Amino acid sequence: MKEKVKNCDKFSKSRPIFIGIDEAGRGPLAGPVSVGAFAVRSRSVLRKFKGVKESKQLSEAQREVWFKEIKRLHRSGEIAFAVSFSSEKVIDDRGITYAVYSAIRRSLKKLTKRNFCTDDSVILLDGLLHAPKAFKNQKTIIGGDESEPLIALASICAKVLRDHKMCRIAKLYPEYGFELHKGYGTKMHLGSIKKNGILAIHRRSYLKGVTGPF
Repeated sequence: MKEKVKNCDKFSKSRPIFIGIDEAGRGPLAGPVSVGAFAVRSRSVLRKFKGVKESKQLSEAQREVWFKEIKRLHRSGEIAFAVSFSSEKVIDDRGITYAVYSAIRRSLKKLTKRNFCTDDSVILLDGLLHAPKAFKNQKTIIGGDESEPLIALASICAKVLRDHKMCRIAKLYPEYGFELHKGYGTKMHLGSIKKNGILAIHRRSYLKGVTGPF
């Protein structure tokens, strides 16, 4: 059952900064996981993103259009966003939960440097994500990427910049097709692994039982 956010505006007078957080790339067999944080000083700014949807409901072209607008407003200072990555090595060594949490912490630190995050900020997180305990006004929302525009916008930031990174990686390993599957376990990707082997960017902890012994 999705939790509706109807009471978060009660913080608006004393704590005007609202931040949405979401991740992208939790499930791929290769590449980093990314976390996006999207911040506004007033929720009225969200009117400029009327009709926005979370990243999985948008085509790649649609995500790029929204991200172009996000960057424009970021440059103007009306909003701020930050994206942080945790590598496949961190995922293998420390686990995906730690990797995501580490990226959340770093994204919030980036927003703090831009004066778009304080301990009193209202932080809305998708699914089972959580921010550092210092942030007392945080709320985890099941299905938040669909019901909360701030989280949807954070998901777009995380997804677009992770996709850009995977496309750069694709140029180094053209035989793997990373620009197409972005590291997910598609038939094409699995075929490339079986034919060409495992790369340093693969998450070995994810490959166990998928591609056989290595």
